[in-house]
Amino acid sequence: KKLFEVKRKDQMNALKNLIELNDINQQYKIIDIMLKGLFKVLEDSRAVLITADVPPDGPFPQDEKIKDAYSHVVENTAFFGDVVLRFPKIVHHYFDRNSNWNSLIRWGIGFCNLTGVFEQGPHSQVLRLV
Repeated sequence: KKLFEVKRKDQMNALKNLIELNDINQQYKIIDIMLKGLFKVLEDSRAVLITADVPPDGPFPQDEKIKDAYSHVVENTAFFGDVVLRFPKIVHHYFDRNSNWNSLIRWGIGFCNLTGVFEQGPHSQVLRLV
């Protein structure tokens, strides 16, 4: 959980910098690159977790590869929520053109809801708002 908090702080700083960038064209370009990377990581991590048959509500995995995949799903799903809540028009511009992203993010949200990571604390509302 401590690593999650550190990662979230980094993500929020990146978003703050993006918000302060008063160039809409740059925001579109950066968000396009971010989303492509985010969904690639989410897709790869989902494959690892499904192959390993990891239950989201089970104990935290010990295997490094599985642990990384688990963390990537939680971190990237939360970050997607932050980005879409702050830049809905830009996100939908790209999201609506990528048919597999919808099923990926729905899977990620479902996985995260079952982990319990978002039940309390400052990040508890992110998934509900998405």
